[in-house]
Amino acid sequence: MAGTVLLAYYFELGQVVFRLVFQPDISLMLSLQLVIMAGTVLLAYYFELTDTFGIHVQGFFCNDADLMKPYPGVDESSFIPPLILYCVVAAVPTTIIFIGEVSMYIMKSTRAVLLTQEKTMVTGKCCYLNALTRRVIRFIGVFAFGLFATDIFVNAGQVVTGNLAPYFLSVCKPNYTGTECRFNHQFISNGNICTGSPVVVEKARRSFPSKDASLSVYSAVYVTMYITSTIKTKSSRLAKPMLCLGTLCTAFLAGLNRVSEYRNHCSDVIAGFILGSCIALFLGICVVNNFKGTHSPPAKQKSEDYRGLPLMTFPRIQSPLQTLSAQNHSASMTEVT
Repeated sequence: MAGTVLLAYYFELGQVVFRLVFQPDISLMLSLQLVIMAGTVLLAYYFELTDTFGIHVQGFFCNDADLMKPYPGVDESSFIPPLILYCVVAAVPTTIIFIGEVSMYIMKSTRAVLLTQEKTMVTGKCCYLNALTRRVIRFIGVFAFGLFATDIFVNAGQVVTGNLAPYFLSVCKPNYTGTECRFNHQFISNGNICTGSPVVVEKARRSFPSKDASLSVYSAVYVTMYITSTIKTKSSRLAKPMLCLGTLCTAFLAGLNRVSEYRNHCSDVIAGFILGSCIALFLGICVVNNFKGTHSPPAKQKSEDYRGLPLMTFPRIQSPLQTLSAQNHSASMTEVT
């Protein structure tokens, strides 16, 4: 009796696990995604605004010409201030996606396709998400997740490598008359000989990869993939390339500005471009499936066309008279034998 009850219990437990894995509840999956998003934002917060993760102290040569560029000042004095850059990086793709989805939903030619690809989903007893709402939330949510993920990867690379900025020696201000920097080509493994401001020196140790280059190119590639994958009108043959090239060129110029102001090395900017592009391509291709719906439209069954084919290729249909004559012929042959 106990074995039967235990077997029934495991059978019920197996059914519950099967439903959670293969038939997950919508509210449960939505809660899981919100937890993942909150964890990503929290990790980005710890990287940006706290000293939880210590920066690797990298050594340097006392008279390294690549590290003796003049100090360009704080980032707020840059030609492209970080606050403006981050606002543009976050706001422009969000606005383009929202306007694009609403415009396609209003147009009769694309509304039928969207309704076929997307279906109204019930997230609770009183909450319904139609096709437009689902697509807007999905594409903007994935973009926001990628933005924070890019920031995490950039900060992790800067903390682990501790690569020095081109102006490092200008803010480090080592004692060149001391025993550590007596010789021109002497390598200093102890990075704590700097006499400059500790805050500025710590900022100068976070150069690889470039954060501005990574975030700007991630935003540009993501919105470019959205534009090229969703806008299918014939009148946009020239508008789409101009809009996509404009966003990509703006991101490219943001990276070049970091090099021209001696805030990053050229290799730092290139690494930032590669990192941001890879994250945007991964999310655009593998996560949102090239910005298509979750339900593909049903394929139309291709009708057979026999026009232009020889008569021998047509299917042969036997008439009732031929069937009757064949039966009579078989009966007569039987009588003869």
